Amino acid sequence: MWLTGIIFLLFVVYAYLILFYTRSWKQIPAQAAAGTPAVTGPSFTIIIPARNEAENILPLLQSIKKQPYPSHLFEVIVVDDHSDDRTASLAERFAADNRDAPFIKVIRLTGREMNSYKKKAIETGIAAAKHDWIVCTDADCITPPGWLQSFAQAISETDPVFIAAPVAFNEEKGLVNLFQDLDFLTLQGITGASVYKNIHTMCNGANLAYRKDVFGEVNGFRGIDRIASGDDMLLMHKIWKQYPHRVVYLKSKQAIVKTAAAPTWGAFFNQRIRWASKATSYDDKRIFAVLLLVYLFNASFLVLLIAGFVNSIFFFVLPGFWILKTIIEYPFIKSVAQFFNKRSRLKYFFLFQPLHIGYTILAGFLGSFGRYEWKGRRVK
Repeated sequence: MWLTGIIFLLFVVYAYLILFYTRSWKQIPAQAAAGTPAVTGPSFTIIIPARNEAENILPLLQSIKKQPYPSHLFEVIVVDDHSDDRTASLAERFAADNRDAPFIKVIRLTGREMNSYKKKAIETGIAAAKHDWIVCTDADCITPPGWLQSFAQAISETDPVFIAAPVAFNEEKGLVNLFQDLDFLTLQGITGASVYKNIHTMCNGANLAYRKDVFGEVNGFRGIDRIASGDDMLLMHKIWKQYPHRVVYLKSKQAIVKTAAAPTWGAFFNQRIRWASKATSYDDKRIFAVLLLVYLFNASFLVLLIAGFVNSIFFFVLPGFWILKTIIEYPFIKSVAQFFNKRSRLKYFFLFQPLHIGYTILAGFLGSFGRYEWKGRRVK
């Protein structure tokens, strides 16, 4: 039974990690509700890289327009990444029709034959930015009314140079949305816990902010510009190396950006492969160690399944570890779900465990050795 012993040892280490995340997430101070924005405060340039987002760009711009933050303290730059639809023209029309809105500029990206178009789009937006702070979000997102004020409050209270902020999926009908919602809650909890405890760098490009001068200080995306993904976490780590105690997580319900989950299982797996693809490029060896542990523990379930055809006793060991995994993870995801107001989704958590294990194994493997499609492009 040496195999069971090895997997149990993996479980013990994994359980310790999850318990650490659970305790750390609960310890993060929740930001108090932001008051009325002051006339003066930090100034922001919101950068929106967009490719073929004609269906989403206007709702996002409308949500930004509704920000009560002083209009002279922020601007919006939409960088169109060679869209094949009306993304750029819709954004330009919105800017023309909303002269009372914050300054909106639309830039059409030029140049091709690059592997990371999104980094180039963000870099182009930053070059045109006139404010001190860069705020990044995606074109398929919706921002809450207190979004910029929450960032301003965090800057006032903690004096950071980089802020990772919460993201949540829109709730829709269907198993694919439900599964992604639960999976993403786990990732969001790990993000908050790891940043708060300063054990490794993690964030989501749909909702983050950093100082423009610090972006220049670390030479922007130089050194990671040939990697298709990683405009968020790889940059975050570059900044963390310069300012290890000035990278913070914004635990504020008023800062939760909503985004659409992948509409199909195929799109979901492709997205996760894209996310996993940057794992081998992490300069932060701490997160690589965590990813390796998580991958090995999940892969152990496949090993048990295969071993069951040799010795049927492993068919009984397998559900035991399934139950143990759920028991150790449930308090963590429950606490995160409470913050995001998604407790109703938890009743499906146990049933989705096999699917979660399977996709972790597959996405991790293909992300390291395969190609994926993003916005109609095949990249590696």
